Amino acid sequence: MVPRRPWGRRIGVALACVLMGHAIPAFAVRVDPAGLDAAQVAATQTLVDDVLARLPRAWRGGLPRDLVLAWRTDLPHDVQGRRHGRRLWLDRDLLDNPDASAARKALVHELAHAYDRAHRNVLSGDARLRDLAGWQRSVFRIAGRRSRNDFTARSPDRYELTRPSEFVAVNLEHYVLDPTYACRRPALHRHFAMHFGEPAVDAACAPGLPFLEADAARGDAALLAMDPARVYEVDYLLAEGNTQAMSRWGHSMLRLVVCAPGRPPGPDCRLDLAHHRVVSFRAFVGDVQISGWRGLTGSYPSRLFLLPLDQVIEEYTKVELRGLQSIPLRLRQDEIASLLERAAQLHWSYDGRYYFISNNCAVETWKLLHDGVPRLAKAPLASITPTGLLEKLAREGIADRSPLDDAEQARRQGYYFEPASARYDALFAVAREALALPQRDVQAWLSLAPGERARWMPDADLKASAALLVLETAALRRQQLLLRDELKRRYLGRDVPEDAALAVQALKAWLGDTSFVSRPAELAQEGYGLPQSVERTRIAAEAQARVARLRSQDASLRRDLERWLPEEQREALRGIEANVETIGARLRALAAAGAS
Repeated sequence: MVPRRPWGRRIGVALACVLMGHAIPAFAVRVDPAGLDAAQVAATQTLVDDVLARLPRAWRGGLPRDLVLAWRTDLPHDVQGRRHGRRLWLDRDLLDNPDASAARKALVHELAHAYDRAHRNVLSGDARLRDLAGWQRSVFRIAGRRSRNDFTARSPDRYELTRPSEFVAVNLEHYVLDPTYACRRPALHRHFAMHFGEPAVDAACAPGLPFLEADAARGDAALLAMDPARVYEVDYLLAEGNTQAMSRWGHSMLRLVVCAPGRPPGPDCRLDLAHHRVVSFRAFVGDVQISGWRGLTGSYPSRLFLLPLDQVIEEYTKVELRGLQSIPLRLRQDEIASLLERAAQLHWSYDGRYYFISNNCAVETWKLLHDGVPRLAKAPLASITPTGLLEKLAREGIADRSPLDDAEQARRQGYYFEPASARYDALFAVAREALALPQRDVQAWLSLAPGERARWMPDADLKASAALLVLETAALRRQQLLLRDELKRRYLGRDVPEDAALAVQALKAWLGDTSFVSRPAELAQEGYGLPQSVERTRIAAEAQARVARLRSQDASLRRDLERWLPEEQREALRGIEANVETIGARLRALAAAGAS
């Protein structure tokens, strides 16, 4: 005979639950008394009553009838619960633990499985939930969904990554038991609440969406709280292609048109360029290109960065000499908020791999739009090229290309950022006229060895010196980019020579691969999902401390890296640096002398 709790107490618990809005069906979970004394049976029943009272009404009502809870001593050491048919087993040690939270968590987990399976995987098989969870769709329809979940950082329990059913069970634990879940995983919280018919929760979350903003130009990183209400529009930002094999079809990004503080959202926000930000998938913060073979084999990470717009303009128009097209997307304000929320989730949790065909920047941007804006998930937008994605966005009426119709107006209004090649041509013309340079164009001039360019510099007048300084600075930036690419090809592959360990260590430190810049979750060892107030304070302080250390090590780090470059490339780098110093000194001297 199953020992039962006194009727008065049982009626009291049931009445209290009804008053709280939780009507518990009688005997929803029966306690198996085998091996338990009366006190242990009572404690088990208290656990059951407590957990059932916490579950949403639809969940309780949807549980299979005649579930039986028992305790076992032979479960694997890392398993706290298991379900088989209508029997639920929990680890016997949990019963003796004075802290009931572990037992409560384990029971919620098994009841989540029971509910999901009773309704034919209604949650774990749900397409939208799998999108949010990280089992993303492949860009190739025939391939279905990816089998690997790359949302590995800031997970509450890595067991959730094993399969969708475990993801559901782990997350329902937190949905029921963690009051901060709505702040840490807001999209999933809304999805569960909608499924169970529960009202929206007005949680006291930390303000804004947290992003670690990386500014490569200033060598800085700071924690930014993005307010979706200040984002007037989102543009599809396309870096035009060039002759490099991996960049021939351009690069996909999203531009956030952020209004300056105090400015109400509207068209004038497009003038606030200093506040605009760019969402970009790349391997490292300073990357604008991916090395060919490594990109084909998945040797690089693919991570979401939030970057200042001016940095992106500098990278593409002045260094890569590629134009930038900024095409507005027709999104509602609630869709912009949902998209930014998804971007923040990826920023802190996603650690994918870059593949030239199947998971490149266009695919990553498509997945972000697909998962972040449910309406767009229904549109046939999947594409493996940035230009192809733009074409599909325009065809579906999502991208508005009309601002580019008038080229001059597009440049003036910030819908197009032209490459600096025309400006460099004009500057070279100034220097060529003043010095009678034999080269026909700027490309021929910059293709000379740095030493050959240097011999013309002592004769440059003020205007020619200013022009040559700009060109040498551009040459230096481009040479640094080429050297970075060379180092990645040599030392970041899978077949790195054993004697190159020091090179790999120095390169990773330089690229930020082992630092917080590319994986901000490293700054937040505690918690999961979107960092909240206490975590943000620690993250901001740790970010500043690491920035200071990196700045102090920058010179020695660069010297270490130079040792691993071929001698001719080291000479080229030193030659350009010497040219910048020489022409800069001459320009200052001429200006001081009042030359014209």
